[in-house]
Amino acid sequence: MEIALMDNLWVIVGTVLVFFMLGGFILLEAGSTRMKNAGHVAGKTIFTAGIGVIMFWAVGYGLIYGEGGNWFVGWGSFFAGDASFAGEGLSPAVDIMFQMVFALVAMTIAFAGFAERAKLSAYVIFAILFSVLIYPVVAHWIWGGGWLADHGKQDFAGSTVVHLTGAMAALAATIILKPRIGKYNKDGSSNDLAGHNQVYTALGVLILWVGWFGFNGGSTFGVADGFFGFVALNTMLGAAGGTVAAMATAYALTGKADVPNMLNGALAGLVAITAPAGFVEPWAAVVIGLVGGVIVVFSVKMFETAKIDDPIFALSVHGTVGVWGTLANGLFAVPAFSSEIDWGKPGLFYGGGFEQLGVQALGVVTSGLYAFVVAFIILKVMDVVMGGLRVSEEEEILGLDMSEHGGYGYPENMPGSDDKKGA
Repeated sequence: MEIALMDNLWVIVGTVLVFFMLGGFILLEAGSTRMKNAGHVAGKTIFTAGIGVIMFWAVGYGLIYGEGGNWFVGWGSFFAGDASFAGEGLSPAVDIMFQMVFALVAMTIAFAGFAERAKLSAYVIFAILFSVLIYPVVAHWIWGGGWLADHGKQDFAGSTVVHLTGAMAALAATIILKPRIGKYNKDGSSNDLAGHNQVYTALGVLILWVGWFGFNGGSTFGVADGFFGFVALNTMLGAAGGTVAAMATAYALTGKADVPNMLNGALAGLVAITAPAGFVEPWAAVVIGLVGGVIVVFSVKMFETAKIDDPIFALSVHGTVGVWGTLANGLFAVPAFSSEIDWGKPGLFYGGGFEQLGVQALGVVTSGLYAFVVAFIILKVMDVVMGGLRVSEEEEILGLDMSEHGGYGYPENMPGSDDKKGA
């Protein structure tokens, strides 16, 4: 009974850490975008979290873990949560809360594809539909006993379920919404629409880094064997590897220790180690983070060249690196860890052959395609029905703070402010 209470306490602590990651996303996204949209970025994160919480409680959890489901989706346990606790395992309320905040993070990643150009109403509708039709399905396939779980797909804390799913939805949004005004020139060259505050961005990354100990460490669902400490160590090492590798790669390419790449590297290391955190040894966590840090720099350049406007770098940090993190299990998964968790097979480098790598690749392709295709269809229908997902050119130039909310996030710094009028 005492151990069970400690397990529940630890998972609630993990829940709080993951939920606070939304604060990191607010600072990361606000700092990475322009001042005229900062209030919008902050506000939409809060109100979409409210929508996501209600939808997950009402429907999402049941579609993932409902026992009346099938290989494709769960069914049952809707409007779940009660005060029952049998003295072992997690209480229903704690379990729902922990799973809920992961869904919120995935949704927040998806909204990176809307940045600086989408109508507020688009966020509202897509938050509802993403929480019902996209995230729960992929989560059921891998975590809820669906068909990929039957194949032994390994994803300890969500490189695929959370990060790749969110990123593929973001890619669909970015393609439909098209680049921001002024991003690309007629000759194909691009302009740097730099974010307004790198200090905010750095602080956001640090908050996310701290929150990740709940993200990965909380996914042990207990404290009895101390395994959560091992997972936390792997998380720390992966993030460090990503930071160092991205900085070194950027410096080798440009001769400058570029700050955005440095910050992307830290997040890339975290995303990369999310799937393998409970399956690999510490040395492998460093390697996985290092590779993630290199990948993210080149991925950003790839999307830039393809004229896919991604101001938050979500497609690279969460998408491309999410793929790498998932595949890394197929290379580095240790026999003792995979068998102890009873989740898949050892990786290629530990005598497991290509079996687990193949399962991981299958999971990446099917989950990524599902998230992209369904998100694209939803957004395309919304685009037609709503008369466009994107704000008008005049509203975009003015900024979403004023056009969508009627006031700037930094009113004293913007044109026509009362302070400037009185000056």
